[in-house]
Amino acid sequence: MKNILISGYYGSKNGGDEAILSSMLEIFREIDDDLKFTVISLNPEYTKKRHNVDAVKWLDIFSILRKIFSADLLISGGGSLLQNVTSRRSLYYYLGIIFLAKLFGCKVMLYAQGIGPIYGKVARWLMKIIVNRVNLITVRDKGSLDELQRLKITRPKIFYTADPVLAMKPVSLDIGKKILARCSAIDEPKKNPLIGVAVRNWIDWGNCRRELATAFDKLIETVGAKIIFIPLHFPEDVRAARSIVQQMKNSCTVLEEEFTTAEFLSLVGCTDVLIGIRLHALIFAGVMSVPMIGISYDPKIDRFLDLIDEKPLGNLQDVTAQKVFDETVKKIDEGKIFKPELENLKAELRDLAVKNARLAFELVSSK
Repeated sequence: MKNILISGYYGSKNGGDEAILSSMLEIFREIDDDLKFTVISLNPEYTKKRHNVDAVKWLDIFSILRKIFSADLLISGGGSLLQNVTSRRSLYYYLGIIFLAKLFGCKVMLYAQGIGPIYGKVARWLMKIIVNRVNLITVRDKGSLDELQRLKITRPKIFYTADPVLAMKPVSLDIGKKILARCSAIDEPKKNPLIGVAVRNWIDWGNCRRELATAFDKLIETVGAKIIFIPLHFPEDVRAARSIVQQMKNSCTVLEEEFTTAEFLSLVGCTDVLIGIRLHALIFAGVMSVPMIGISYDPKIDRFLDLIDEKPLGNLQDVTAQKVFDETVKKIDEGKIFKPELENLKAELRDLAVKNARLAFELVSSK
């Protein structure tokens, strides 16, 4: 039995990161159900219960070292672990775990990572020194390939793949419909456009809040849209949603629950358009063939949208209510045209996402 240790931002109740872990484990278990997994987690009990794996506390270095000694492979990822925009300290933490694994002779793979941006001479030097010593790298977008090149990371084998969540299969809409019916957010039969919204708190996003509030009011008054906020990071995103609702004249729905990955997918699948600041809300829309509108706060949003031949509507500072309104109405009207086009691309991206696990399995199986 091969032992795989997984390092990432797990156990934080962030729906995107939990979806990454779910999709990784799902594909690995399809390849070989004898693999044994341990996850380094912010909340080990939560991770054990949600994903049916062993887990250790992220700051329990002695337990992590014991797991490294018995591991055949350390997977670092997926997600945007190796960057220092959202947190300066986290970059050093994840590099430290990689360093310890290599120090004690464990194979290391960067798994579908979104690399960068990385600022500062020390951070860039450490990236070059440590990451050049891993065994294998897969990245989820071309921007990450460019970042590796700028950092002069060339020694490991590097593959361009896709975000692990894109390997997931669409789920039944019945799950989402039951949740929406419970909070009176959907009519049966459905008469009005349902707009899903996934937002997050961020620096200087006051303009974005105001413009979204104005756009949502106009969508409700003009096309009879129903607006539903879906929190990917619970409960932080609930607070972000409420800060927009407080500026609106009309009522809408803020879901105030923590959801599983299947529930997230189904909820997004029930919408006619998904407006997202959260990356994985946009990815869920891709999996469920729902037209999406992305607002950028980080290069990872731009990179994903570029992957599917889309562009962000704007960023947090320059997005306008009129743009949000116009693009949403356009997406509602073009929904039936857009979905088949997305289906062709989805198959390619799913194959690339599955490739992450196949390459990891080859690495852990090799001598």
